[in-house]
Amino acid sequence: MDLARREIAPRGRTRPRALGTWVRLGLMAVPVAFFAVFFGYPVAAIVGRGLRAGGQWHLERIGQVLGDGATLQVLWFTVWQAAASTALTLALALPAVWVFARLDFPGKRLLRALVTVPFVLPTVVVGSAILALAGRGGVLDEWVGLRLDTSVWAILLAHVVLNYAVVVRTVGGFWSQLDPRQEEAARMLGAGRFTAWRRITLPALAPSVGAAALIVFLFTFTSFGVIQVLGGPRFATLEVEIYRQTASLLDLPTAAVLTLLQFAAVAALLAVHAWSLRKRETALRLLPAEHTARRPSGAGQWTVLCCVLATIFVLTVVPLLVLVQRAFDGPDGYGLTSFRDLAGQAEGATFVVAPLEAIGNSLAYAAVATAIALVIGGLAAAALTVTPRTNGGAARTGRLVRGFDALLMLPLGTSAVTVGFGFLIALDEPPLDLRSTWILVPLAQALVGVPFVIRTMLPVLRAVDVRLREAAAVLGASPLRAWREVDFPLVRRAILVAAGFAFAVSLGEFGATVFIARPDTPTLPVAVARMLGRAGESNYGQAMALSTILMLVCTAVLFALERVRTDSQGEF
Repeated sequence: MDLARREIAPRGRTRPRALGTWVRLGLMAVPVAFFAVFFGYPVAAIVGRGLRAGGQWHLERIGQVLGDGATLQVLWFTVWQAAASTALTLALALPAVWVFARLDFPGKRLLRALVTVPFVLPTVVVGSAILALAGRGGVLDEWVGLRLDTSVWAILLAHVVLNYAVVVRTVGGFWSQLDPRQEEAARMLGAGRFTAWRRITLPALAPSVGAAALIVFLFTFTSFGVIQVLGGPRFATLEVEIYRQTASLLDLPTAAVLTLLQFAAVAALLAVHAWSLRKRETALRLLPAEHTARRPSGAGQWTVLCCVLATIFVLTVVPLLVLVQRAFDGPDGYGLTSFRDLAGQAEGATFVVAPLEAIGNSLAYAAVATAIALVIGGLAAAALTVTPRTNGGAARTGRLVRGFDALLMLPLGTSAVTVGFGFLIALDEPPLDLRSTWILVPLAQALVGVPFVIRTMLPVLRAVDVRLREAAAVLGASPLRAWREVDFPLVRRAILVAAGFAFAVSLGEFGATVFIARPDTPTLPVAVARMLGRAGESNYGQAMALSTILMLVCTAVLFALERVRTDSQGEF
């Protein structure tokens, strides 16, 4: 093949083997520049502003903050609640993983989309749903006198609701690709059902389960909106403490040290995550990927299916139904009072516009953020797909690519509060004087959307037969034309799915947006959080109404995604 290529290709195109590395570097340039300017620079500005004064670095502040008992208490709670949330999520979600991977039943696609709804909702919305369910005056308080608000149990429950889909979709997507005939062969040779599963399936699944656990731990370790709504003054994660130190106390040195601490922890988690991904891909390549779901048979399978459906109903449907019920429950009984109030401006409101305008703002911001995320994420996914043509090229670029991949995941675990506040501090001078412009919010939202675009498109791009690209190159096609003619027709659906996820995630971004959204252009999550922070039944009802609208939009997007999604699409 290589010899034929050299003989057939015209002069000037006799070195396609060296092209992959240069194409990869070219594709990397735009994402790297984007992340350097809108992620690295703002974070560095916050750290520099906090630890540098009078032209000198005051690194002794790091030891002072880390040695403070209050900091250690916050760090302990952050780690403890993340570990407890991860363990509880795995325990409740793994049975559903088996159901989605191995059973085929009516409504399966819709159910998978429904499970994902809480994940793409703003954390403040999920927190308010748990508050309506188990808080003061909530459904459980009225019915059985049970209240979980401002307790660690409410926090753990909200984290399970948010991250249930991460385990279901991540592990379930890979479990469905494992060939069950190997386990069946072990049972024919005399192994029991559990022994066959433990010796055959579990080793192949372990990297995926570990990766899902790391993702859940990462999301709960950096939890912000849930703690703000449900934690009260008693509980604070590192993310919440960074917010308090910057927004309330204006103690930038302490916030800078906490940011570095969280950044170090997140970097370590992402390093472990990247290692687990490599193990997972190696394990899966050794096994055939095929559709293996079957109709439930026997009392055992039907029992597991019913239990999983009941769990999904309690964790997903009930909180969302309570949210809708509270939105329609006005002071004069059930009606549209709270929704009508969104068109007006209450006395003493925190916004200079009607809350209803937050819907239009969020949709416009999310559309622009989605476009940015698709461009940056698409280029990054293409860069991670291009294969160097020589073993030497692979050796030279392999480490660079792994570092590039890890860089793209950092916004998911880095303090969004730090990024948002960094935008205000760093992007206020020419040529990047963006603080008073509308584009600041979509840029911050795109930082969160890019990793989802990459994780959705990358498996599909890697599944494209490289020989098709090589044939296009032999026939004289440029890399851009080869991508347009070969890759694009095969990944159009993946692009639609990536756009949907980026749009939904951008709608729900809160940590950075709360700093940079102006009072005259609030987003839905910011409006909900500020309304929940104000006393009064009217404010609470409007918060529930806005949350319901946002939930319906996200649900519609996810249901649409399930209609265009294929089994080869990537998961989280």
